[in-house]
Amino acid sequence: MPTDPSAPVAVVTGASSGIGAATARALAGAGYRVVLGARRADRLEAVAADCGGTPLTLDVTDQGSVDAFVADVVRHHGRCDLLVNNAGGAKGADAVADADLDDWRWMYETNVLGTVRMTKALLPMLVESGDGQVITIGSTAAREAYQGGAGYNAAKFGVAALSRVLRLELLGQPVRVSEVDPGLVETEFSLVRFDGDRERADAVYAGLTPLTADDVAETVRWIATRPAHVNIDQVLMMPRDQAAAKLVHRREA
Repeated sequence: MPTDPSAPVAVVTGASSGIGAATARALAGAGYRVVLGARRADRLEAVAADCGGTPLTLDVTDQGSVDAFVADVVRHHGRCDLLVNNAGGAKGADAVADADLDDWRWMYETNVLGTVRMTKALLPMLVESGDGQVITIGSTAAREAYQGGAGYNAAKFGVAALSRVLRLELLGQPVRVSEVDPGLVETEFSLVRFDGDRERADAVYAGLTPLTADDVAETVRWIATRPAHVNIDQVLMMPRDQAAAKLVHRREA
């Protein structure tokens, strides 16, 4: 893993598991010094040990936590060249008429405002780097509304909008802005969405071959390692067995 103090520094949020953990490993393999942020310190440290990264506790819904995290990034590395906004998630699948506003509030705080907090806090260092990048992990839910997805759709449509506006705002600045929107990825995502209901979570992926966290991480790594003049604005990636949010092919057991 990179030990060169001149190597670029990547910050990955939500890095204790799933796409975030896989992305931290992929970027370390590509030569980045990786700073991993997440709430679950024990799992975060295990991932950091795998990739030689710096584990720092982070709650993107808490401005004080974000401020302390960024101060630690400065203290440890003094720079940031790449921010991967991965922290996020879904809760519930209620219709609008039955919306649990606490779930909606959590999704907005985590997905939208968490992305804003991290981007705002690290943007000065990204500009100063001379070749900064912001890569935000969105979702097909940002592109297509579907029944049972109202709260998550609203949050991810918001994330997509802020990413695309940021791209416009930074035109002429040395910062690239990219959005990666995956479809079905088998991680803890559905387990969190369905409040730990393993049977319901497993049913989401039954009979098909979903994407893996490593598939998404490899896409992030590829975007991050393009030449400085190349901006990959948006990537939509789905498993072969998925053609739309609710249109999947399932094979019989």
